[in-house]
Amino acid sequence: MQMPAGDDLGVTVVDDPVRAGLLRRGFLLEYVTLGWNVAGIVVLAIAAVTARSVALAGFGLDSLIEIGASTVVIWELSGTGQDRQRQGLRLIGYAFTGLAIYLLVQSSVVLAAGYHPRHSVTGIAWTAVTAVAMFALAAGKARTGRALDNPVLRTEGRVTLIDGILAVAVLAGLVLNAAAGWWWADPAAGYVLVYYAAREVREIFFTAPDPG
Repeated sequence: MQMPAGDDLGVTVVDDPVRAGLLRRGFLLEYVTLGWNVAGIVVLAIAAVTARSVALAGFGLDSLIEIGASTVVIWELSGTGQDRQRQGLRLIGYAFTGLAIYLLVQSSVVLAAGYHPRHSVTGIAWTAVTAVAMFALAAGKARTGRALDNPVLRTEGRVTLIDGILAVAVLAGLVLNAAAGWWWADPAAGYVLVYYAAREVREIFFTAPDPG
């Protein structure tokens, strides 16, 4: 009996040891991302309240969005079929949309209000470490997603990449606020992230080829 092609089998081919290993790596990357962001919500909530920082509170919300995106990928990797891939991509697109809207509103409100947060050593340390972790995880997801030919994992890797870029933006804002009093640096950097998130939304909903 002729076996169906790899693309017809979806992402859960258990009789291929190479693909099975890639799947395990994909799950591991997502579980690490999930755990990191769960811890991050706690750390960022404490730091945001202490420093009265809107930026840190916003980064905590971004961590919540990343948790949702990771959960979508874990769900998608656990099943088969292109319908599940299409649904997964749409859910990732909605996460990007929420992130873009939030960043646009947050940055505009902070700039308009002229809000000056306190200094936050905890926030600086966490965002610095988070940036390194997210860039490493994003690279791993990109490689694994390409090897599996899985657009959902690749797309969620870009969510993780944006999470890393946002960590750098928040870090820069915290450092510049502490060192030079440039309170507006972080909300201004938020607009850059709006552009990246909006570009991914366009790619997912308007230009990406249909997996089916």
